[in-house]
Amino acid sequence: MAAPQLRHRTPPTVTLSGAPLADTPLLTDGSVQAVAVPVSPALPGDDGLVPGVGTAQVAARYGIDLAELAERAGMAGAAGEAHVVHLPRPAGSAVRLPWGDLPLRIVLVGTGDGGTAALRRAGAALARAVRGLHAVATTLGDDARADASTVATLTRAFVEGYLLAAYRMPSLAASDEPKASADLVLLGRDGQRVGAAVVAAKIDATATWLVRDLANTPSNVKTPEWMAERARRLGADAGLSVDVLGPRELAAQGFGAVMAVGAGSASPPRLVVLRYTPPGPGGKHVVVVGKGITYDTGGLQIKPRESMVTMKTDMAGSAVALATVIGAAQSRSIHRVTAVLPLAENHFGGSSYRPGDVVTTYGGTTVEVMNTDAEGRLVLADGLAYADARLDPDVLIDVATLTGAARIGLGTGIGALYGTDDELVAALAAAGDASGERVWPMPLVEDYASTTDSDVADVRQTANEPKVGAGSVFAALFLRHFVGQRRWAHLDIAGPARAAADKHEVTEGATGFGARLLLQYLADLR
Repeated sequence: MAAPQLRHRTPPTVTLSGAPLADTPLLTDGSVQAVAVPVSPALPGDDGLVPGVGTAQVAARYGIDLAELAERAGMAGAAGEAHVVHLPRPAGSAVRLPWGDLPLRIVLVGTGDGGTAALRRAGAALARAVRGLHAVATTLGDDARADASTVATLTRAFVEGYLLAAYRMPSLAASDEPKASADLVLLGRDGQRVGAAVVAAKIDATATWLVRDLANTPSNVKTPEWMAERARRLGADAGLSVDVLGPRELAAQGFGAVMAVGAGSASPPRLVVLRYTPPGPGGKHVVVVGKGITYDTGGLQIKPRESMVTMKTDMAGSAVALATVIGAAQSRSIHRVTAVLPLAENHFGGSSYRPGDVVTTYGGTTVEVMNTDAEGRLVLADGLAYADARLDPDVLIDVATLTGAARIGLGTGIGALYGTDDELVAALAAAGDASGERVWPMPLVEDYASTTDSDVADVRQTANEPKVGAGSVFAALFLRHFVGQRRWAHLDIAGPARAAADKHEVTEGATGFGARLLLQYLADLR
């Protein structure tokens, strides 16, 4: 039986209009159904909201006191606030209203302190406020007092927030009707810098949409084979070179950890390698290895039912790696980027791997298995060892929904960051701050390293002192065994990779966390 066909959404379009809001024909030709303007919190010593660029012009053109409407709505101008003013149509042909041929919706959007984080939230609030409309025109992200570079930065943040919040999950519902957010028209802005900022925002948002789409896909559809085929097609479309290893190749080449994790499933494992080569010489070679567990039951040490509900997203790390290499190609990065996706389903059955087994990873390191539900670090071990031995990276990064300990320690808004190189860790942390996908540097505690010692293998999969805690640290220490002398960083995104509800630019379900961070890192890397 053929797999169900998923309905994927595409991001709204974003266009630039250099015409000023005061006389643009876009508001009278029927092409847009709403106009959105910014309001900021009151200044110290004042109690009135501060209108942003275009707000006064809209008020004059409509003949409406927008400040009074904002105050009636209880707006404080905080980032993420949005209030829709629905204007009435005239009662008859003889009745003339000031807004005559203008859009009948005005959206007042709070911009907070006006920084990039606030503009992302403003964009997200607007996207949700105009969902179902055809198009919205706005001055949000513009700043008459700022130089062109600052306007471009603010515009990029606003557009990113808008496109990220416009996302909807892929649907299998037979009667589902898409209710997409409106296309976006940016008023009063044109020029090379703003145009480049919008392109960058589109690439970042599209990468995040891809991660969300793949991670939100049900696991009865998303087998390792399906995921590998999707990666192959997407990579080919982006002009990448793609290699896919099936079960026979994996066994023959010594990927013993991936084979062990996938042994209990009726859907055999795969490993995908996607390569982007920049058009010019120079640059670094960055390899990203992503955990690709297409579903995680916990294996023989089976998870409780409640813990399995979100496990279709346990391959989010591999989706981030895939989106990163495609985004690098789309942005024509100066760096060579390779993504390694070890893909397996951690199921249970007569051929499942067991606690107490010893598996041999790529390159010959043996691992004593202590917990079949700590499978992510095993497939990453194969991927990292392969990258170290075969790909010669200047920078080696892995990304994974790896440990509940990281989520307990840092919550659902921040990822855990480990690394062997202080400069690399600092650069990734800075990229997280700039992109809005924050990570927190964590220690590779040398005093804990001996807890991964094994009496029967080269290394033990989990700590031999379980009461010590620090599970995320132990997982990182385990992975360090497989990176050689490379500059290496480990991103544990178990907390921020999933969300229980929409909040600002984050959407319910898979969040896509990590793709924008890594694309920002590549853009900053010199």
